[in-house]
Formats: sequence, C-alpha cells, structure tokens
Amino acid sequence: MSNPIASDLDWMRPSILPNLIEAAARNARQGFADAALFEVGPTFKGDRPEDQATIVAALVAPHAPRSWAGANGDALFALKGDLMALLDELGAPPLQVAQGQASPWWHPGRSARLQLGPKTIVAEFGELHPAILKALDAGGPMLGFELDLGALPEPKKKATKTKPALTLSALMPLSRDFAFLVDAKTPAGELVRPILGADKALIADARVFDVYQGKGVPEGQKSLAVEVTIQPTEKTLTDVEIEALSARIVSAAEKAVGAKLRS
Repeated sequence: MSNPIASDLDWMRPSILPNLIEAAARNARQGFADAALFEVGPTFKGDRPEDQATIVAALVAPHAPRSWAGANGDALFALKGDLMALLDELGAPPLQVAQGQASPWWHPGRSARLQLGPKTIVAEFGELHPAILKALDAGGPMLGFELDLGALPEPKKKATKTKPALTLSALMPLSRDFAFLVDAKTPAGELVRPILGADKALIADARVFDVYQGKGVPEGQKSLAVEVTIQPTEKTLTDVEIEALSARIVSAAEKAVGAKLRS
C-alpha cells in the first residue's frame, strides 16, 4: 500500500490467522493463555477487486484449567466440530475432506481442506505449524480454521437470541486454591454454586480440580480441591481484601454444605 495507516500495515493481508495468533500471544502474556478468538473480515490474494474474499477465521490456544477428571480430549476434533456446526448454520452442502493439501502454515499431519468439488476451496483447518508460531513469537499449541464465505450459498436465515454485551477487565485475574472436606455423598456442584455466589462481582469462576478420599481424610468424607478465579474490575485488590474475600468463600461453603477447610 502506498499510504498505509501505520508503517507495519503496508501490505494487504492474505490471511487473518497471523492477527489472531499475535492477539492470542498477547493474551497469554497477560495471563489469559486459554484463548478462543475469531474475526470476520477481508483477505487479499492480489490487488484486483476479484482477489478480495470475506473470511471467517477462528483460533484456539487450548490451555485447559486443572481438572480431577483428566484431559478433555483432542482439541483438533473439538475445533473441527465447531467448524462443522458453523457450516451447518450457514446452510453449507456436503463437502469433501482433502487431507495433506492444506496451506504450508498448517501442521502437515494435523490439518485438512474442505472442498465443494475439486476446485472450490471452502475452508482449511487444523493445528498451526510450530515454525509459524515460533516466527510470530507465540507459544503453542494453537489451532484454527479459515472459511471463505464467498464459496458458500446464501446463508439460511434463522431466529437468534440477543446475548448480553461482553464485559472485559483491563486488570489481570488471580486464582486461589481451597481444599474443603465435605460429606462423601455431596456432589461437587453443590459446593461450587455457593462459592460462585460468595461475591458475584469479583469471582469469575470456580472449578473442582481434585477429589481425594484416603489417608488424612475422615471416613465418610472426601476432599474437594477448588480453584477460584478472582477478576478485579476497578482496582488491584490488596492482601487484606483478598483475605476478606477468601473468608467469605469459606463461610459460604460451610453454610451451604457444611464444608470445612482441610488442614
């Protein structure tokens, strides 16, 4: 471009993925490693009007939180499921899957192309090649897809429900771990719910990441380890404020299910 809005934006982008990779890397440096991002916008294969395409691109950086249930499965299959669900919403006809033919920025053994006949490329998806992530100073793994809207028929019109606006905080979240002793028959969800309600403004999430019964735990009880994510919105919390919030969490758990902190 002869007159770009910034010196580092002087080329028309052939792909949206580098933008998403850099955004995910910035999120990771700010403490949000488990990213899921998307963008709908133009890409360019040349400088002619017919070289412009409207693309839906998505990227995930799967860094799931700790869980007592173990691994959540292969993120590639989850990503493929998301892509197929999107194609279904768009009213896409049956597509051919071609493996080993995707663009070179994909991992050759963990990527594929979706085609409408032998010539029309609708989408590519898979795991990003480690060399690409290294060149962009991004930690892996990262997976994504790019879908060419112009290669599909007109989308189906379906009724949608309006979702509330997403509210994000500029402050970094912090986490605290609690190990509670509860009755062995107590479902984990009955402990998580009161913890989330202890302070709805500050507590963003609560997850059980370990369940233990054995030495050190009284008979008829179990230990539930909970990771609580605290998201400040207005200012960084002081140690005194964090301790007060922790006390409210313990009190709420005790009141709801008789939980006691494990010593």
